[in-house]
Amino acid sequence: MADHEFTMPVTEDDIRKLKIGDHVVLQDTLFGIRDATQIHMFDKGRETRLDLDGHAVIHTAPNVKKVPVSNSCPAGYQSICIGTTTSARMERFTRPLMERNGVRMIIGKGGLGENSAQAFQDLGGVYLAIIGGTAALETTWIKQIVDVDMDDLNPESLWHFRIKDFGPLLVAMDAHGGSLYDAVRTGAQNKRAAALAHMGIEG
Repeated sequence: MADHEFTMPVTEDDIRKLKIGDHVVLQDTLFGIRDATQIHMFDKGRETRLDLDGHAVIHTAPNVKKVPVSNSCPAGYQSICIGTTTSARMERFTRPLMERNGVRMIIGKGGLGENSAQAFQDLGGVYLAIIGGTAALETTWIKQIVDVDMDDLNPESLWHFRIKDFGPLLVAMDAHGGSLYDAVRTGAQNKRAAALAHMGIEG
C-alpha cells in the first residue's frame, strides 16, 4: 500500500502506478457528474464545454444554493452538501467517459462492474472508493464551485469544483485488473463454502 497526492490533471503513467489498496489525495480540480448528465452526453449526443481530459469525476448530485455571482462564487452557486452516490447504475458510461472525454479517475460508492474494469485496463483508469455517509466531510474538501455546464439538469449538472486535500480515497479498482470488490466477494464465497463443508452441507 502506498500514498499518493496528485494535483489534477494526471497522466496515464500516473494512473498505472496505482495499485488496489493505495490511498490517493487530490488537489485543485474535480468534476461532479451523475446519471442524467451522462445520459445527455452519451445517449443524446450533448457535448460539454468543460475539459475533463486527465481529470477525476465524482458521482454526485450536490445540494447547492443559488447566489449572486462573485469572486468567491464565480458560477453563482454555493455548496451546501456534496455527497457521493452509488456508482453501479452508471457502469455503461465508464468507457465513453474515458475514450471521448479523457477521464482518468472515477470516485463513487459500491464499485463498478466488469466492463469498467476492462476499460480501466485498456485505457488507464482507476476507481476511487469513498465511504458512504461522509457527505459533510466531503463538502469541507470542496472549496468552490468554479463553473457549471448543462445547468438545465440541476442538480445533475456537470459541476467544476475547486478542491483542497480531497481524500484520502481508496484505490478499489486499478488499471491492472485488480479489484477489492472481487477480492471481498471471493473471500466471502470461500468462507461460506468452508462453513458449509464443516457442517456437512453441500454448497
